[in-house]
Amino acid sequence: MQTLEKMYSMGHEQVVFFQDKTCGLKAIVAIHDTTLGPALGGTRMWPYATEDEALIDVLRLSKGMTYKAAVSGLNLGGGKAVIIGDPRKDKSEALFRAFGRFIESLNGRYITAEDVNINVDDVEHIFAETNFVTGVAQAYGGSGNPAPYTALGVFRGIEAAATKAYGSRSLTGKTITIQGVGAVGFELTKLLTEVGANIIYTDINERNIQKMRESFPTAKFVEAKEIFGVNCDIYSPCALGASINDETIPQLKCKIVAGAANNQLKEDRHGLILKERGIIYAPDYLINAGGVMNVSIEFEGWADSKSRRMVDTIYDKTLEIFRISDEQNIPVNKAADVMAENRILSIRNIKNSYLGKTNHRIPGQKRRN
Repeated sequence: MQTLEKMYSMGHEQVVFFQDKTCGLKAIVAIHDTTLGPALGGTRMWPYATEDEALIDVLRLSKGMTYKAAVSGLNLGGGKAVIIGDPRKDKSEALFRAFGRFIESLNGRYITAEDVNINVDDVEHIFAETNFVTGVAQAYGGSGNPAPYTALGVFRGIEAAATKAYGSRSLTGKTITIQGVGAVGFELTKLLTEVGANIIYTDINERNIQKMRESFPTAKFVEAKEIFGVNCDIYSPCALGASINDETIPQLKCKIVAGAANNQLKEDRHGLILKERGIIYAPDYLINAGGVMNVSIEFEGWADSKSRRMVDTIYDKTLEIFRISDEQNIPVNKAADVMAENRILSIRNIKNSYLGKTNHRIPGQKRRN
């Protein structure tokens, strides 16, 4: 892969490769756009088959973060990091502290957080070496695990889609299929069952499946390959991206697609196919923005009530994107892009790129030693 050519085509400002042989660290940080502020985005640890596969993933995810921050009204840009490795075998304090030192070297242009296979303990090790990390424990002025807030945002997006489809945000009695019941999918299940929704789920992790069976005995499990063809009201992809594609769309028997996964559409054209089939698509990078909204509040002093008020705005923003989609007769994913791109362009006209000169932490706060 020609990295510079790929960066140019996707509009990235910077891609940085890091390695430390002493602890086995291999990482890539992609900074997509800093027009609105420093690039914020989580770190994902995954056993990628090739470095090209890791690069493609981090480029797509970082661009998605730019749009997520913009459409959510945050004064942040988009970035992402991936660590190449098996989270079951390769994690260590040294690895994450080495990663934190590399993040520190970027001088605030990129701020990291949790993502797939990264937990609060890992973030604590990163925080030992840099202030440019969010989602740290509340004891250190952070907000802790972002999963409940991500799930709340997805829940609000599902309510908005239900309002569009059924004329009411009530989910009582609705059947919802959840693909992936990890940290966010599990929290989403809590919210949905509390309002009387029926849950059908799948996962490839036996621990996640067992946890669901113990916590939600009335929820029904199906094999991963069966989830797309289940008769339901709402399909909620909460695992890895690209689950909406040429193979799966013909199988869908739902009225709504709304979930937590990033980059749910394998290609942009799949948004148009959903529209033509009469399936309402809640824009993924808006409704899964609750976690980013939550950690962004750490910059000014985090509070649960403040975070939940911000996340609750996802309901109205999703309805606004549906309105743009209808008025311009464009797919919902394009309507979300229009909203994000218009905001970025308006700010780009009045300021230059963020150069990493502002400390995002509240005055007097120090990192853990």
